[in-house]
Amino acid sequence: MSSLNLTQVNLELGHNAPGLVQWALGLGKSAIVTTNFRPFEAVILHMVAQVRPDVPVIWMDNGYNTEATYRFADAVTRQLELNLRTYLPLRSRAHREAVEGPTPALDDPRHAAFTEEVKLEPFARALRETAPQVWFTALRATDSAVRAQMEPVSINPDGLIKVAPLLHWSSKDLYDYCEKHGLPNNFDYADPTKGEAQRECGLHLAH
Repeated sequence: MSSLNLTQVNLELGHNAPGLVQWALGLGKSAIVTTNFRPFEAVILHMVAQVRPDVPVIWMDNGYNTEATYRFADAVTRQLELNLRTYLPLRSRAHREAVEGPTPALDDPRHAAFTEEVKLEPFARALRETAPQVWFTALRATDSAVRAQMEPVSINPDGLIKVAPLLHWSSKDLYDYCEKHGLPNNFDYADPTKGEAQRECGLHLAH
């Protein structure tokens, strides 16, 4: 795919989320959609599943999710009959904390290694095992300064086509979509690799 074609796709479909999903799945390439089951994640999962129900849904379960997040994950997986594939860190939370203590703070030099262990390594493993050519993500421009600079469709250095259909959506857009389609939601969510709003966890910096 040339940069000219990519520019055209972003121009024509960058603000048309369902159209962008249709276009990307219409490429006939292997695809995945990643999720962390944060607020409004049901939108991207529903949008992709409506077009191709068997697309693998990749969840890097870091072991630190809230009880509500686990219940939400089960509920939306059942409702949408998702092809969910859960990737866990190589050590359990109990093992890690017994050896190294609680989650390191953002200013702790060990935090980068923590993020690598509970999120980046599991995602790298997921990429190796599923070998996708298209990656759907629910990232939004309002999430962070890094994401505000992204385009709805981009190509990673490794050739993976990264598709963010909801990049320009507001929280109201997402809420209205959930209401329209009767989708569950989850607002009791926390990501220990981010620690604070508007901070990147590293996944979209590395990929």
